[in-house]
Amino acid sequence: MIRQPSRHCTVELQAVPARIGHVRRIVSAQLRYWRLDALIDPAALGVTELLANVHRHARPSKQCTVELCVLLDQLTVSVHDEDPRLPRIRAADNWETCGRGLALIAALSESWGVRPEDGGKVVWFTLPALTTGPEEARAVRAYWEPLPLEDARTTADPRTRIRGAKVG
Repeated sequence: MIRQPSRHCTVELQAVPARIGHVRRIVSAQLRYWRLDALIDPAALGVTELLANVHRHARPSKQCTVELCVLLDQLTVSVHDEDPRLPRIRAADNWETCGRGLALIAALSESWGVRPEDGGKVVWFTLPALTTGPEEARAVRAYWEPLPLEDARTTADPRTRIRGAKVG
C-alpha cells in the first residue's frame, strides 16, 4: 500500500563551492515542504559530500544534477555527473582530512550505490522517509549535532547521542 504519492525534485548546477551552499538550502527547503524535517541534516550532509566529490574529481565538466525522490516511505538522493569513472571507498588513515566522503555516505544512509548512466554516473543514497511530528524531528536532528569533546570520548552507547532520549 502506498501511503503517500511519489514526490520528486531535480536541480541542475555546476558543482562549484559557491553553488553547493545554495543546493543545501534547496534540499532543506524541499524536505521541510514535504514535512520530512528529520531528514534535513543527513540529506544535506550527504548531498554536500556528493557535490564536493563532483567538484574535486569529475572531468571534463562540473555540470551535474541533484535529484530527490520520495517513494514508499524512502528518500533517495542522487547526483548525476558526466564523468564515467566510478568512485570507490578508500581506506583513510586517522590523520587524513579528505577522502572520507563515500564512507560518510555509507555510514549515514540505509543504502547507497553507484551506477553508470548516459555516459556518466549516478551516485545515490537512501534514508527512511517516515513523516514525523515536530518533537520527533527535533530528536532525530539532534543526533546529527556534534557532541562536546568530553561527551564524545566517554559515550560508549551511540544511542545516547540523541539528546533527551532514554537509552536501554
